[in-house]
Amino acid sequence: MSEISPGLSPSRRAAQAVDALRHGWPLAFDDGPVLLPVETAIASGASAPKMLISAARAATLKLANQRDAAVPHAPVLIRGGEPFDMRAAVPIADPALDLNNPLKGPFRSEAIGWEETALAAMEFARIAGILPAFLVDPLYAGEPHRIAASDLAHYSNAGALQIVTRARLPVTASADAEIIAFRSTADTREHVALIIGDQCGDSEPLVRVHSECLTGDILGSLKCDCGPQLDAALKAMADHASEAGGWGALLYLRQEGRGIGLINKLRAYRLQDQGFDTVDANQRLGLPDEARDFPVAARMLELLGARTVRLMTNNPAKVDALTNAGITVSERVQHQLPDNPHNAHYLATKRDRSGHLLK
Repeated sequence: MSEISPGLSPSRRAAQAVDALRHGWPLAFDDGPVLLPVETAIASGASAPKMLISAARAATLKLANQRDAAVPHAPVLIRGGEPFDMRAAVPIADPALDLNNPLKGPFRSEAIGWEETALAAMEFARIAGILPAFLVDPLYAGEPHRIAASDLAHYSNAGALQIVTRARLPVTASADAEIIAFRSTADTREHVALIIGDQCGDSEPLVRVHSECLTGDILGSLKCDCGPQLDAALKAMADHASEAGGWGALLYLRQEGRGIGLINKLRAYRLQDQGFDTVDANQRLGLPDEARDFPVAARMLELLGARTVRLMTNNPAKVDALTNAGITVSERVQHQLPDNPHNAHYLATKRDRSGHLLK
């Protein structure tokens, strides 16, 4: 295999690897095989004797025991009786298609001699927002993007984040609001902060870290509480600004579905319709149930000059994440809204399995 592009930094190669996966191009690792992403592959004629999938997916195919499946996004190498072409690979990759494709296999799992590469590939897939499934050393896959597994450690969105522009933005909660846009050279996501009140006032702003939820924030989905939480946070900040003379900051992060991406979130919804809770649905997809990038939020606060904040959240892990990233959380402010018949089970799952507090 030829040398990895010597003129590119590891962080640049990592960013290009994410872009390659989104476009359906193969990755050639210097210490492992060529891997072609099943979901996005543009090489429709590609085939391979082996596939790389998650442990959770292998468990549903009866290829992993309970101990293996306890780490649901760990990699598993499988081989079939015949080479995997794209027609066969897609329903193996996507558990949401199981009811329409019940007959698969037989398969057997094999030892992985390039585990670091496999782990890096699975994480690159998560960052790219695609299913963690690859054809291994495929034929007719096209020219690969060359990368090292160690490049993953250099992938960073937070460190490269900068303020790009800002403008007045009157909103329903407050006619006196300002929006600030942030961009990173590491990926294509653009985050924003909405500032309510006089930023020169209270030194400890009321902050809500809100991850993008298209279905809840825009479409009014009843499956979650994201839209009502967003509206309530803005109102609380406006009240804080008018009553106490302080200010608030809503950090709106582009990390849909707790960091797994919009498409995978909708796949999880489909699995929830089949009886799985939100945690099990994510794990069945071979994805973590929590993959949000909170160092990005910490970096946004640093750029806003807010190193000490009052944080609106019911999630202690969010407090810990900001604290570990160098932000002082002087107070956790309760932020819980009533449930409805469509999201009661979802909210109970967040409480019972993800550690969210009731008050």
